[in-house]
Amino acid sequence: MPEFCKIERDSHVTTITIDRPDVMNAIHPPASWELAKAFDAFAADPDAWVAILTGAGDRAFSAGNDLKFQAAGGKLEWPPSGFAGITARWDNAKPVIAAVNGLALGGGFEIVLACDIAIASEKASFGLPEPRVGLAALAGGLHRLPRQIGTKAAMGMLLTGRRIDAREALALGIVNEVVAPGDVLAAARRWADAICECSPVSVRTTKRVALDGLDHASLREAMDARYPAIAELVKSADFVEGPLAFSQKRKPNWKGR
Repeated sequence: MPEFCKIERDSHVTTITIDRPDVMNAIHPPASWELAKAFDAFAADPDAWVAILTGAGDRAFSAGNDLKFQAAGGKLEWPPSGFAGITARWDNAKPVIAAVNGLALGGGFEIVLACDIAIASEKASFGLPEPRVGLAALAGGLHRLPRQIGTKAAMGMLLTGRRIDAREALALGIVNEVVAPGDVLAAARRWADAICECSPVSVRTTKRVALDGLDHASLREAMDARYPAIAELVKSADFVEGPLAFSQKRKPNWKGR
């Protein structure tokens, strides 16, 4: 059984909880390896369509890298899929929703940036304070933040290490919705259920093509590129079922393949 995270499955939704509330869900390598295994299992399960990632308790989503573990000489060996098993997980086409229930600092913020959708508590706050302790946001924050909110806004956070609250995060486009503290998981589940109403193959194709398209310098290059995920969609049972259900005025019976 995992020691540093909890995994729950309800229908097609998997909820993964970082479970180190005594250290504000800070993540050390053993926790990262556990989370990596949890995401490996999610990615491999054809009946798991969406994941929700959150933190235990009501104080923190994750305070980031466990600096006390590092200062005590703990061995820093991270999984190939990155910090928390997600920041370098380039092959996951399934949606991941961050349910940010409190502080998301340093690596904790980098986890949020690695998710596809983020729901934040009104009490949540975000920041990359690594320069204040002689470090740098090397788990993707230095690259994801400028891409997600623009260079000037990102540099204002990166170079000062300042925190922003949930409302500013919403205005910058870092989170999709801000809700009351006790409603974060319910709101994340609402988004997950909306995704599950769609074809899982269409959702995976959409995520893959949208993100792969960002690798191209121009809109025309992105649109002219070939994407293997589109061939997967066209050959899928869902590609047949969707139009058929629409014509028969019934709810689709998605196969996810």
